[in-house]
Amino acid sequence: MTNKNSLTNLQCPMPQMDFDVITMGHGGGGLLTNRLLDKAIFELFDNPILRQRHDGAWLNVQGQIAFTTDSFVIHPIFFPGGNIGELAVNGTVNDIAMCGAIPKYISVALILEEGLTMEELWEVLVSIKMAAEKAGVAIVTGDTKVVERGKGDKIFINTTGIGEMHPKAAININAIKPGDKILVSGSIATHGMAIMCNREGIDFDHTLESDTQPLNHATLSLIEKFGDRIKLLRDPTRGGLAATLNEVARDRQLGIHIRQSALPIEEDVNDACEILGLDPLYVANEGLFTAFLDASIADEVVDSLHKLEETAKASIIGEVVDNHHGKAVIESGVGGKRVISMQVGEQLPRIC
Repeated sequence: MTNKNSLTNLQCPMPQMDFDVITMGHGGGGLLTNRLLDKAIFELFDNPILRQRHDGAWLNVQGQIAFTTDSFVIHPIFFPGGNIGELAVNGTVNDIAMCGAIPKYISVALILEEGLTMEELWEVLVSIKMAAEKAGVAIVTGDTKVVERGKGDKIFINTTGIGEMHPKAAININAIKPGDKILVSGSIATHGMAIMCNREGIDFDHTLESDTQPLNHATLSLIEKFGDRIKLLRDPTRGGLAATLNEVARDRQLGIHIRQSALPIEEDVNDACEILGLDPLYVANEGLFTAFLDASIADEVVDSLHKLEETAKASIIGEVVDNHHGKAVIESGVGGKRVISMQVGEQLPRIC
């Protein structure tokens, strides 16, 4: 159950509890529920809004907002590089950031399985707290339910995120035109392969770790500097980069052309894909974004991102073209081309 957040538990030691595991009584709304919430939720996530202990929250927002909801059912809940709690916060923050908004508030609803140990729950909760602080968002409301043993795979998390639109943001797929460049902010397929190698027991010289991280600081720095010349932001999670490229090509009815040699991918990740017979273009990511941007700023955007730790491997991978409308095409290192088809079915189940 060790992961990169384990040391943070030293900063947030688990409180003394009179129970070691979650029981059905913790979902009944009575004394056990209140003890769980008091010691493991309200004290850990404490802030003035949550302190109201209401079923909802009173929020201060200005102007247009971005709003998202998501659910996280990853297996296993602890994986190299993170856990379901950190993933839930980062995934929600990133969805808001892709809208060109400043993430402000998150709700967190926990569905706990009977038998989940308090130690496991505490590690997830501490990771939620640390991820929220890193992203600069407040956890303002939530819910806790308990399901019978065997019906919840330890823990599921549902989140809602709210953010204020950045005044310079103009994220709009209809603004994309031929000649626009396509950027990815980091190495692809890292998250999905970290999960799969963990499941399959595949070992390399070093353990592959998920790239889960908040992206709002990087995207907002781009919007602040380049405004509406950042046309579109997407985080290629389920379905991987291939799904994002296909969706944009289809919805905009333009062509996408990318170069295989320009795709940033770690050697161990690429090796893992080959061992498992997977195409990295279709593998889920959790810590990178795709941007469609005006060609005139491409080099400056890359230089800006290279100064940030979370986007140090950003790369221009291709461009939007006025042919093969509705299709994404990849060019190999020797000049051959193939269509990147939309994935059929689920390549990697329970990946986020």
